[in-house]
Amino acid sequence: MTDLHVVGGGLAGTEAAWQAAERGLKVTLYEMRPKKTTPAHMTNNLAELVCSNSLGSKLPDRASGLLKNELKMMGSLLMRCAEAAAVPAGGALAVDRDAFSGGIEAALNNHPNITLVREEVAAVPDEPVIIASGPLTSTALANDIGRLTGEDHLYFYDALAPLVDAETINMDIAFRANRYERGETGGDYINCPLNEEEYMRFVTALLKAERIQLRNFEEEDPHFFEMCLPVERIAERGFKSLAFGPLRPVGLRDPRTGKWPYAVVQLRQDNIAGTLYNMVGFQTNLKWLEQKRVFQMIPGLENAHFIRYGQMHRNTFLNAPTLLRPTLQFHNRDDLFFAGQITGVEGYAGNIGTGLIAGVNAANLLQDKPLWTLPHTTMMGALCWYVTHADPKTFQPMKANFDLVPKFDKTIRDKRKRKQSYADRALDDLATFLRSHYVEPESIDLVPEA
Repeated sequence: MTDLHVVGGGLAGTEAAWQAAERGLKVTLYEMRPKKTTPAHMTNNLAELVCSNSLGSKLPDRASGLLKNELKMMGSLLMRCAEAAAVPAGGALAVDRDAFSGGIEAALNNHPNITLVREEVAAVPDEPVIIASGPLTSTALANDIGRLTGEDHLYFYDALAPLVDAETINMDIAFRANRYERGETGGDYINCPLNEEEYMRFVTALLKAERIQLRNFEEEDPHFFEMCLPVERIAERGFKSLAFGPLRPVGLRDPRTGKWPYAVVQLRQDNIAGTLYNMVGFQTNLKWLEQKRVFQMIPGLENAHFIRYGQMHRNTFLNAPTLLRPTLQFHNRDDLFFAGQITGVEGYAGNIGTGLIAGVNAANLLQDKPLWTLPHTTMMGALCWYVTHADPKTFQPMKANFDLVPKFDKTIRDKRKRKQSYADRALDDLATFLRSHYVEPESIDLVPEA
């Protein structure tokens, strides 16, 4: 017997399945891999992180850090697994991908109320269901969702960054450091410095490099999500755009010169063993041989071995303001919920959060309990409110940010104090909300400011 179907074994789907099962529902979780693969996934693991291994800042006065603390307060399984699989990343929460997904899969496989089925779901079930099929929803299911919604899906293109074998990084040139010496002693990031001449030569080669044609995605006019622009697209905005963007050198002192470089390429640890490093901000759609040629022009990476090259994939999401309620229910069907990137929430933590809300609300609906609509003052509540109330004509995916939450009547001029005040208010309001719904908030350890 199945009380609830959950379609999609990514971040949102696994969190949703866990939350519903913890509340007593018999849940069947569907994941189409390995029977049907996607252009972006490398493994068959549940909750595989396909873009970056970082879940963003963990500092309590950052929007991403606040969102994580809210998720922990609400009892998120995936946040517990992320902290157990954490690798050094300064003020960010980065994880060993395999340890992270392995911990989640073990928890779900051992849960008596969860059944995992490895097959594609080609149509939206008529029974209670959460659709968390993600940005790489299969064509058959996407077509059926299109039939259900009566309109075309929106989309944007996302790109993955390359992974580098740590042993092939030239540490005679590269150096370990965090910006302004924050974080762990010795530095969590490997930094490859470029002087002005090296930077200009690199950008020139990057702009001339051959790219993969987008005909495979059947789209001649691609739309890119601003937060995940391919590095070559950023370079097109001007020769110095990378130096003021992902290659900004501020707060990083080259030990060879004692000064900030003209630009710097950062690499972040990608697994617990420290054998793989992710090129931060280097999402790309260059051809693979071009990636090798151009990226090996970066000082310190001249002999780099790329374990995975960057690539691009199409992300699909609903026009949520016209189709979803803040409870993440479909506008004209109570027992149909959506969660994850398909709702238009961007970022790993946001995806986890929508899965948590959808899982709780599906369980509450089937058990005749009040559904959750989180306070707008919370980051998760503000995200759900945004994706369901934004202008449908200009709707685009949104990450957690403090511009989404209500402002104070009295202006707090100090930026750090203002953000910390938003965070304090959010956690207080969330605790009050949870207690009003007969749920005791989980205790959390706030990370001190760096």
